[in-house]
Amino acid sequence: MPGPELEDAVLLGRTARGDAAAFGSLFDRHSGLVLGLLVRMLGRRAEAEELLQEVFLQVWREADRYRPEAASPRGWLLMIARSRAIDRLRSHLARERREAAAAEPADAAVAPTGPERLERRERRARVAAALAGLPPEQREAVEHAFYQGLSHREIAERLGQPLGTVKSRILLGMRKLRASLEAP
Repeated sequence: MPGPELEDAVLLGRTARGDAAAFGSLFDRHSGLVLGLLVRMLGRRAEAEELLQEVFLQVWREADRYRPEAASPRGWLLMIARSRAIDRLRSHLARERREAAAAEPADAAVAPTGPERLERRERRARVAAALAGLPPEQREAVEHAFYQGLSHREIAERLGQPLGTVKSRILLGMRKLRASLEAP
């Protein structure tokens, strides 16, 4: 084992015995690399930072499971991070599928009749026109919330805006939509 790799293996051994200073050194040495991988895989820095904490918490708890014959310490850390990121991506995908299925009306399999089809088309056109009438920042926040199913926090992260600003934009946008759609 080369020098840095040997040092990392020693740090992992000390971490397995509960040495917080060794764990801190391990974090300092590898958190940048692990965070870079997570950002590339997840696409959102805030979510990657959250997952980085989970990865190193797992390392703290499971350092005694590290086997040098299986992987280098760096490779082991990256394997944990990759596995966690894949789990997170699968979880997002499953949630999106569940939400899409829940949003689908129970009678979606039955084709609407002529008048029902016309009514749906008119309703969609009214909603689209009402959305188009919103200021761009309100429209964007409302669309993220309702068409993409994002939470206020996720929208704030995606848009790089404060959470309060996003909540206000959604609230104002929804009020304007309601007024527009209730108008004759």
